Amino acid sequence: MIKLYTVTEAQQTILRREMALEPTIPAGLQASLDRLFGSGATPDDAVRHILRDVRQQGDAALRAWTEKIDGVPMTGLQVDKGEINAALSRIPAELVQALETAVTRIRAFHEKQPLPNWTTTELGGILGQRVTPIARVGAYVPGGTAPLPSSLLMSVIPAQVAGVPDIVVATPPGKNGRVNDAILAAAAICGIDTIYTLGGAQAVAALAFGTESVRRVDKIVGAGGLFTTLAKRQVYGIVGIDGLYGPTETVVVADETANPAWVAADMLAQAEHDVLATAVLFTPSRQFAEAVQVEIAHQLEALSRAEIIAQSLNGQGGIVLTTDMDEACQLASDFAAEHTCIATANPTAYIGKIPNAGGLFVGERSFEVLGDYVAGPSHVMPTSGTARFASPLNVMDFVKISSIVQLDDATSAELSAIAATIAQAEHLTAHANAAKKRI
Repeated sequence: MIKLYTVTEAQQTILRREMALEPTIPAGLQASLDRLFGSGATPDDAVRHILRDVRQQGDAALRAWTEKIDGVPMTGLQVDKGEINAALSRIPAELVQALETAVTRIRAFHEKQPLPNWTTTELGGILGQRVTPIARVGAYVPGGTAPLPSSLLMSVIPAQVAGVPDIVVATPPGKNGRVNDAILAAAAICGIDTIYTLGGAQAVAALAFGTESVRRVDKIVGAGGLFTTLAKRQVYGIVGIDGLYGPTETVVVADETANPAWVAADMLAQAEHDVLATAVLFTPSRQFAEAVQVEIAHQLEALSRAEIIAQSLNGQGGIVLTTDMDEACQLASDFAAEHTCIATANPTAYIGKIPNAGGLFVGERSFEVLGDYVAGPSHVMPTSGTARFASPLNVMDFVKISSIVQLDDATSAELSAIAATIAQAEHLTAHANAAKKRI
């Protein structure tokens, strides 16, 4: 059964975050690290090793590490274009229709985001900004314990709306060496025809450095597991990245009017992702909290990933009893979760009280699972408290802004004297000289 906590207890346990990229290493993982990379190797050491190999050995390293880590012999690094389109006929028609609906909504949402080019003459001459798309983007789509075609849609479509001309996908192969048909179908619907059968650190390395078969990109986006995230951190600066993502997380803020069966279902859905996923409920009502406890125990019995869910809820999950709704909102904002759900009698009244959230899901009908698939915004959202300063993946992640400076002669002469004064104060005499020449 999911635990009940006081606020003090919760702050000392489930609400106290460790460094997201320095987790405790499970014994099984450490044994694998020792076997492949030497005794005492850390995940960072392993990633550094893989990145170096791929940079130096190219395709040969990609094949070798995929076989060692994924246990899949590599016959080819890229999915045939015909195979991508053929996947549409191999999945149920209902799933094709669902993916098409999701594509339509995600595209429509992101097309509302402005990308303003502007100029002004108010400062003398012409000043302004120019927005241009990034030339080449690599989207990482997790495979892991479940195929995620939705992640392809959520990463690729904002890039397409931004006008990125060259978008490629990297995703790990399944045990049969093939990419899941649902992921291939999602790519076909979006018009993506370059998919590399690569996962983890080796995928990031290939996209960042390029190999004989993989052309390097300018930016890598998309969430992944620990090794993908560590690899993104290590290649940042060689390529751009969208963010560093830890395990997924949902916070629910609820009062006694909420439906305990619905809230329980939402928490179970979050915990289903991974044993490290986080699902936390903040509520001032003990009666409601206990009803959610009962519902979680009841619903869990019928779920296919019950063991994963149980580990997640036992490790990071919990129900926190707060003094009132204001305290619940404050705790939710302090936690700055990837997803924050408001399940109250008047949910809009609490929006302004939770400034830190990757996504706000307002009201019980606007539940987080809809955000995962079809609501509209990208489900690639900041985790591990980074919603305090970071945003969900969006169109602006796929463009760059250039400042335009085209001053008229009079303004240039006037500003040159000012620039020279500041340069002299900084003891940069060459700067001052360049300005004085224009006076």
